[in-house]
Amino acid sequence: MKARGVRLHGANDLRLEEFELPEITEDEILVRVVSDSICMSTYKCAILGAEHKRVHEDVAEHPAIMGHEFAGDIVKVGKNHQGTFQPGMKFTLQPALNYKGTMWSPGYSYEFFGGDTTYCVIPAEVMELGCLLEYKGRAYYEASLAEPMSCSIGAFHAAYHTQMGVYTHEMGIREGGKLAIMAGAGPMGLGALTYALHCDRRPAMVIVTDLNQERLDRAALLFPPAEIAKEGIDLRFINTGDCEDPVKELLAISGGTGYDDVLCYAPVASVVTQSSAILGRDGCLNFFAGPTDKQFSAEMNFYDVHYNSTHVMGTTGGNTADMIESLELTAAGRINPAVMVTHIGGLDAAADTTLNLPKIPGGKKLIYTHLTMPLTALTDLRSVGEAQNDARYTALADIVDANKGLWCPEAEEYLFENFIEK
Repeated sequence: MKARGVRLHGANDLRLEEFELPEITEDEILVRVVSDSICMSTYKCAILGAEHKRVHEDVAEHPAIMGHEFAGDIVKVGKNHQGTFQPGMKFTLQPALNYKGTMWSPGYSYEFFGGDTTYCVIPAEVMELGCLLEYKGRAYYEASLAEPMSCSIGAFHAAYHTQMGVYTHEMGIREGGKLAIMAGAGPMGLGALTYALHCDRRPAMVIVTDLNQERLDRAALLFPPAEIAKEGIDLRFINTGDCEDPVKELLAISGGTGYDDVLCYAPVASVVTQSSAILGRDGCLNFFAGPTDKQFSAEMNFYDVHYNSTHVMGTTGGNTADMIESLELTAAGRINPAVMVTHIGGLDAAADTTLNLPKIPGGKKLIYTHLTMPLTALTDLRSVGEAQNDARYTALADIVDANKGLWCPEAEEYLFENFIEK
């Protein structure tokens, strides 16, 4: 059958094109993709091409479908999986397959398997690994965002602490401790924040730093510190650009003892160094932001490593259990992954959005693959409607504004009913 999607042919070479999908085998599943959220990792893949660790060397001859944060509907099920999956089921999936020691993943490595497309074929290894998940929720975007949420959830679980003289790692952030989310007012940082405030293992203090006051103001609007304080958590948003000595001021906020857990969300040497400098005793630094520079390095205090047991680690992606946790917390209304989303668009906007992602302000860019629409900020929906004399945009803006400016199931359903041709 014919599919239409954005495929990688080489470094900085993304093309929206129509192509033929092969007939599925007994061990494969055909799906209709509905939504895909664009990840900074996809940008890195797009600019590196075959130099990326997950991209196959012959990508020019066998282009890879972009996108790995996707959800949709199952269309056809191969014989070997008909007892578990049926046509009409909603699905999402864990893209970090780690299959037999390879780094292959949808959105990087497969010719017919990825998220920025109308239809794709899910290969046998996904089901073998238990990475194809039935989704029973209302909104597709929440299933798409379960993957980026799972990355932050995994970072929380991967943190570890020790007791003096005991050679056992206690996994997870310090419960009742102090958490710093550095460069954290972007989409992934806000995903980490919504989890930190509502997960089972919560800190007593959370600070979120950034240099962009507009992003910090939006974060404070979504997570009012006075309201969070009622739940027993001291939440603060700090613009380190306004601090004469950021490390000194952040340490003062901690009471002078430093932070138990620090998540670094920017591959910037100065931010990494600040993150190291504010660690308290047995503090765990998770360098979350993946750099494109293979020689990237930063200073950290090894006196503290030796005498104060500070330590550094990194995580990339989550696992299937993290995704399931994200879906369950979302379904229970405990976390709202929509805090990450600032733009929506159609498949026609996916290639340019991916290649220019660092230059586009805001948070997550959500693509609906059966929609034709320029990338549009949620805050611009009303002005676009007025400029084009299109009442649909105005109605969509009304729905978003009534939901604190956030994307929501009602907005998605209105989009399906009024913007996508049947």
